[in-house]
Amino acid sequence: MANIKSAIKRINTTKRQTERNLSHRTKVKTYVKKLNEAIASTDETKMKEAYITTIKVVDKVAGKGIIHKNKAARIKSRMAKKINKLVAPVAPAIKKTKASAKVSTSTT
Repeated sequence: MANIKSAIKRINTTKRQTERNLSHRTKVKTYVKKLNEAIASTDETKMKEAYITTIKVVDKVAGKGIIHKNKAARIKSRMAKKINKLVAPVAPAIKKTKASAKVSTSTT
């Protein structure tokens, strides 16, 4: 056991932070599970709503540094792939292709 007052404080702080982080990680898992259940039900509106809320939770937890940003991206990508197999794409396209970015403005 630590004898120094600052070490004792750090131990207590670490315990509190660990509990808080664990609850956030559990929340992410819960929302992912709910999204998987919505995907299994094949109800399109339910899927989209669950996807949006899951993305918000994952982004918030990643923003706090509780999970790594790449893990958050991996979770979101996997969920989008599952949904896109069943319905029209839900996640918006981030990058435009060069062909669609060029627009001809000449008139003859």
